[in-house]
Amino acid sequence: MAPEPMTRGTAADAGNRSVAHATMAAFKRHGVELLIGQNAPTRLFLLGKEYGIRTVGIRTEKAGAIMADGYARIAHKIAVVTSIAGPGAALLVPGLGEAYKASIPLLAIVQDMPRNLTDKNPAQEFDHMTLFQSCAKFVRRVDRADRVEDYIDMAVAAATSGRPGPAVLMMPPDLFEDAAPPSEARIASLGRYPIDRTVADPSAVVAAAALLARAKRPVAVIGGGAHTSEAYGELAQLSDLASLPMGTTTMGKGAIDEGHPLSLGVVGYVMGKRAASRAYRDMMKRADVVLLVGNRTNQNGTDSWTLFAPDAKFIHLDVDPMEVGRNYEAAVRLVGDAKLTLAALNAALGSQDLLARKAARAGLEAEIAAGRAAFAKDSADAFLSDKKPVRPERVMAELGKTLTPETIVVADASYSTMWAINYLRITRAGQRILTPRGLAGIGWGFPMALGAKLAAPDRPVVYLGGDGAFAYNWAELETARRMGIKITAIVLNNQVLGYEKDAEDIHFGEHAVGCEFAAVDHAAIARACGWTGVRVEAPGDLARALADAAKAAGPTLIDVISDPNAAPPITAYTGKLADLS
Repeated sequence: MAPEPMTRGTAADAGNRSVAHATMAAFKRHGVELLIGQNAPTRLFLLGKEYGIRTVGIRTEKAGAIMADGYARIAHKIAVVTSIAGPGAALLVPGLGEAYKASIPLLAIVQDMPRNLTDKNPAQEFDHMTLFQSCAKFVRRVDRADRVEDYIDMAVAAATSGRPGPAVLMMPPDLFEDAAPPSEARIASLGRYPIDRTVADPSAVVAAAALLARAKRPVAVIGGGAHTSEAYGELAQLSDLASLPMGTTTMGKGAIDEGHPLSLGVVGYVMGKRAASRAYRDMMKRADVVLLVGNRTNQNGTDSWTLFAPDAKFIHLDVDPMEVGRNYEAAVRLVGDAKLTLAALNAALGSQDLLARKAARAGLEAEIAAGRAAFAKDSADAFLSDKKPVRPERVMAELGKTLTPETIVVADASYSTMWAINYLRITRAGQRILTPRGLAGIGWGFPMALGAKLAAPDRPVVYLGGDGAFAYNWAELETARRMGIKITAIVLNNQVLGYEKDAEDIHFGEHAVGCEFAAVDHAAIARACGWTGVRVEAPGDLARALADAAKAAGPTLIDVISDPNAAPPITAYTGKLADLS
């Protein structure tokens, strides 16, 4: 880290109110609870206690941005992550990219060059404006003391309004030493999202209600936007009013109670052999009307755009008008907040004739119940397997027994996400299984779990990741111990990059050298960082390890030696891999 230039005789040194004070006061006004970084800008971190904002020291800026993302997903509040210029700023990009694609608000403060050194090739100078343009909604350099509060307010509003996302402010270190202008006694607090909720056009809402009421075989697919809007009650009411079967995308998992008789679970690219939703592929295909809520209709959520019939009609509800009709032309466009617009849709359905929909309910419930029974039968061997190395399905079965509606599970990208969304059941709408599905990069899950725990210190948090993913950020084991962040981490240690290996084997008939690893004792690494580290080789030891982790005073890592040939129920891989044949 390059040293911060400090000047003598500054406003802060003299005990006067500086720009650093004004910045922290603005953060506090917007409800910021966390300042995450490597102590730069130092003035801000030194003021954390004075303003009641917790400062979290991390090992890498990449992990810091992902922690801020995990915090925001659970707290529904913005967090601030910081970095130095140049290399530190560049390391923010992966985390900001995930948050941008997944519509998660956060604010990044980058300590830019001192104002008198700009464009003189000082250490670590970089074109930060261009760097962040692709991964943030709002990017500005602030170099005037009298505009600091203006830009913080603009950045927070940009992050939390409309389709949420990251905002970035570049602030020179010498700016924090300037005297702050007289306080304007601002009261706006914009850090909780979503702000500025809007309702879709009332005429479009009426049209959507009429189309649903007339539909013969409607379904709904709920995306992550439902969590952003917290539209849980409205979704449950809609399903009951219109006898409407509802599936979710990966990011939408948890928006509906999966025990509801009309719940289909997660649909999309994971409907292959042993999939929880495999039996409902035909229901998706024969749907004549499809309601999409907070749903980007991306590749995974639509199984490469093959999930629905070509002649299906779509009602698409999203806060972002550019997502409405992106991949499926919308018969009805509903642009607005999911919670408010669904409430309006439910009210509009009250004026529709729903007798045909009510008459269809018994048959739909029977079909869905039969699908659940078939899944239980097809997956029983894997759930109960005593084989070594351990089957991931057995890990999910044991973990599932320990979950409560308050438990937060964070599954890393790749196969870990697929194990979790298929085999962990949501028992209350609003229960969260977080997955990094914006960019879907492996390694995001562990720091995301730490951020989730910072948002909900009284709730159990469990991280699930493969050994390939965990290695990206295992330096943050020390962060968790030092900062008192207690979670349970489960590492599926199979010595392979499973998704990559299987994809290469299918497409090329073999896989390259980077897919396989040497053996690593992750439990020993965890113990070296002050965690409890447990190695599990036999399925029968899983329950005890999980119970001990829950009771432990500090964080625990469970290193599960797992089957490298186990494959989750990817639709496109079914019949092409030995484990899915």
